[in-house]
Amino acid sequence: MIEKLAANIVTSKLNTLNEWYLKDEKLYKKFEFSDFAEAFAFMTRVAIVADKADHHPEWFNVYNRVEIYLTTHDASGISERDFSLASKIDAM
Repeated sequence: MIEKLAANIVTSKLNTLNEWYLKDEKLYKKFEFSDFAEAFAFMTRVAIVADKADHHPEWFNVYNRVEIYLTTHDASGISERDFSLASKIDAM
């Protein structure tokens, strides 16, 4: 079973990520690209990595903007799985 991280651990681990923060009790980051095609290509790359990890982000896309929210529904909160996916997204 995947366990929810304690709030103090989440806060501490946020420092290891690049410009992610808490929003609505989820990890959140907004990305902006030059156009829709670039944004959609990014989403496709994220989708492949997320699916392989059996972890699926909540996201929103309008034109050149992609907003990603990460939470682990099985844990009812943020888990190591969310930080792992966020790190992989940052590496793209």
